[in-house]
Amino acid sequence: MKHAQGNSMTSVLLGGFTAVFLALAPTGALAEARFEKWIKTFYPEAAKAGITAQTYNAAFAGITSPDPDVLQKAQYQPEFTTQIWDYLDSRVNPYTVKMGKEAAAKNMRSLQNIEKYFGVDRNILMAIWSMESNYGAVLSKTEKLHYVPQALATLAYADPKRAGYAKKQLIAALKIIQAGDIKPSEMTGSWAGAMGHTQFIPTSYLIYGVDADGNGKRDIWHSVPDALATAANLLHKNGWENGRTWGYEVVAPGRAGSLAGKTKTIAEWEKLGFRRPGDRGFKFKDERATLKMPAGEGGPAFLLTKNFYVIKRYNASDNYALGVGMLADQLGGSTGLVQSWPRPEGALDAKEKFEIQSRLKALGYYSGEVDGNLGSGSKTAIEAFMKRKGLNGEPEPSKTLLQHLRR
Repeated sequence: MKHAQGNSMTSVLLGGFTAVFLALAPTGALAEARFEKWIKTFYPEAAKAGITAQTYNAAFAGITSPDPDVLQKAQYQPEFTTQIWDYLDSRVNPYTVKMGKEAAAKNMRSLQNIEKYFGVDRNILMAIWSMESNYGAVLSKTEKLHYVPQALATLAYADPKRAGYAKKQLIAALKIIQAGDIKPSEMTGSWAGAMGHTQFIPTSYLIYGVDADGNGKRDIWHSVPDALATAANLLHKNGWENGRTWGYEVVAPGRAGSLAGKTKTIAEWEKLGFRRPGDRGFKFKDERATLKMPAGEGGPAFLLTKNFYVIKRYNASDNYALGVGMLADQLGGSTGLVQSWPRPEGALDAKEKFEIQSRLKALGYYSGEVDGNLGSGSKTAIEAFMKRKGLNGEPEPSKTLLQHLRR
C-alpha cells in the first residue's frame, strides 16, 4: 500500500538524491557509528509515543548500518514512470488471471465471509492481492524484502524528502511490535515499509488491521484472511459502494478529448454518445462518472465511478487503480479491453511478451515463470539466445527477436 510514500522520480532525483548520497558518503565504521547514533537519539521521540525501551531495543537488536538498497529503490516508482500499457501488461494478463482464480478457489470461504461482512467485491480484493504481492509469492523471495524498522530508520536518517514520513511509520511499526501482532524478526516489507500480503504501511495497518481468522493477532504476513479483510476494511471505511462497479470501458464519440476529466451522470454521458463496447448498456444511469482517456483520443476511454477513487485511497496512482479494476473484471469473467493502446511502432503487446518467454523456455534458455514480465531473468535468456545465434544488438525484447525465435 503505497499511497503515503509520496515523491515522484523527478523530485527525488533533483531534490533529494544529492543529500542522500552525502549522508551516506562515509563508509565502514564511521557510517555505522553515525547511524547507530541516530537510532539512539530517536528513542526519546519514540518513547513519547509510548514505545518502551524493551520494544525499541528488541526492534533494533543487531542493526548497526542503514539499508543501502532502500535508497536505490526510493528513486523509482513504476506506477508513475512506466507507460500505462507496459504497466498494465505486466499486471493484467493471462498469468495473473489464472493464478488469481486458483488462489480464489483456495480461499473461497474466507472471501465469501469477507465480502458479506464488508460489502467489498471479492474480485477487487484478489486484484489488490495480485498487484501488491503476486498473491503472496513476493513474501517468499526473502532477498527482495527489507526489515521494516531498519528500512524506515534508513529513510528517516538519510532521505530528507521522506524523513517525516519515515519517522511516523517507524513509530507505528514499533507499536505493532509492542502489541505482539508480529515478532520483530518477522516484520519484513518493502523499501518504504509496506508490509504483508496486501502491503500495508504501518499507520494504515494500525487503523484498518483486522483479525479475520480469530487467533487474536492481526497478522497480514502469514494469514491470508487477515490480509484480505484488512484490505476490505480500508475500502469499506473509505466509502466503497457495495454492488457498484469501479468503472466502464466506453467507446467515445469523435473529438471527445475535450471532455476528458469532466464528471457527469451516466445518463448524461449516454446522451453525448458514449456507449459500452457491444452496446451492453449501463446498470445505474444516475451514477456519476468521470471520463478518463489515459492515452488520449487514440486509446481506450473509461467512465470511472466513485469506487475507482476509493481504490485510489489504497494507492494514489490512476494506473494502479485501473489495473485493479481491469484485473478484477477479468477474474470475474470479462475478456478484457476491446480498444487497443496506441503503442509505438514496433512495440510488443502482452501476447507477444508471453510468446517470447514461452519460446525461450521451450528452447532451454529460460527457466522462470512464463508471466509476461520480461525482467532480468528473461533478458539473461535473450542474451544467451542472441549469443548462440550470432545476433548483434542489445539483448532486449523486440519483434525482431520474436521473429528469430519463431524460426
